Amino acid sequence: MAPTDETGQLAPHAAPSGPTPPERAPADGAATARMPRWLPRALVLALSLYAVFQLGSWAFHQLTGLLINILIAFFLALAVEPAVSWMASRGLRRGLATALVSLAVIVGTAGFITLLGSMLAGQIIKIVEDFPEYLDSVIHWINIHFHTELRRVDVQEGLLRSDWLRTYVQNSATGVLDVSAQVLGGLFQMLTVALFSFYFAADGPRLRRTICSVLPPVRQAEVLRAWEIAVNKTGGYIYSRGLMALISGIAHYILLEALGVPYAPVLAVWVGLVSQFIPTIGTYLAGALPMLIAFTVAPWYALWVLIFVVVYQQFENYMLQPKLTARTVDIHPAVAFGSVIVGTALLGAVGALIAIPAVATLQAFLGAYVKRYAVTDDPRVHGHRRGGGRLPTPRLATRAWWQGERRGAGVGDAGAGGAGAGGSGEPGASGEQS
Repeated sequence: MAPTDETGQLAPHAAPSGPTPPERAPADGAATARMPRWLPRALVLALSLYAVFQLGSWAFHQLTGLLINILIAFFLALAVEPAVSWMASRGLRRGLATALVSLAVIVGTAGFITLLGSMLAGQIIKIVEDFPEYLDSVIHWINIHFHTELRRVDVQEGLLRSDWLRTYVQNSATGVLDVSAQVLGGLFQMLTVALFSFYFAADGPRLRRTICSVLPPVRQAEVLRAWEIAVNKTGGYIYSRGLMALISGIAHYILLEALGVPYAPVLAVWVGLVSQFIPTIGTYLAGALPMLIAFTVAPWYALWVLIFVVVYQQFENYMLQPKLTARTVDIHPAVAFGSVIVGTALLGAVGALIAIPAVATLQAFLGAYVKRYAVTDDPRVHGHRRGGGRLPTPRLATRAWWQGERRGAGVGDAGAGGAGAGGSGEPGASGEQS
């Protein structure tokens, strides 16, 4: 029997002598694993960051149009900043100076659009009135060269009864509301850009002070320097383009007036502005309208206009533009072309317009932080090869270097020997003299 104590309970077994064996781990599921304290906080933080990112992305996409308008307004304010600052330095209030400059720009733009619209309307009416004569001449040419018997009445009836004309008329009628909405949206966008550009130009000093007030002094100097460079480059870009537009307009006006093309002054202004302020394809868009108007006078006149546009474009690219833009937006033509492509891909037509002054500003600002060294005087730097077109091999270069080293050593030894002989000869000579 097991031993018992006085209370009748079983006496515990005496612990065996020696080290106590380790306790066994509890069975699976006996104890519940605790969640780390940082895990809920990390989950909440991750979800909050994701929600903020989604909200910011949605807001950015919703406000893309407004941000683009503000960017356009900022560059317009930079363009008119030199004129506004000049008028303000003469004692005129900055707000009034900005209003006068803006009014001049608006009046000039409205007058140009009005003249261009009246010219296009008159030419369209003329083309519609003369269309039967053109059609008769084309039908006569086809009948002579292809031995057909076409008549204008048959062609007109075929056009009027065609399905594509009916479909085109229906689509045009249904798209009138869309065109009206686009026109209203464009007017609202122009008003937004005008207001922001006015405030940026009128309150330029206050805006700069506000930005600099939240920056340390070193950063303030950099921001003000970048702002000044942007003003100079943008104003210089507008100045150089305006001057080239004036020269281009005068040249094309002389040609159109000599050919007797109607509306020569308006066409010249059109060619000058479009060819200069629409990069890359502006020249071809500008030359298309004078060619069309010249074709209504005589078909050969359109060919003469095309030849003149191409020749003048080459003269402008290789002679006129490098001299006028040397001190304003001196960037390589390849860089300008690439910047226009990138700006078009990012912001469309707006990016194409502001790409060149933006890249010129960035290039001028970063130029102060790039360390430049003197270029070695090597013929290959100037586009020439040494030795009649043969490039030096590593073996020949090593041999030339070794010979140069030996020549230098020989000259040094000879100089040292000559000095020593002179030194020993001088006492001898003095001894002989004595």
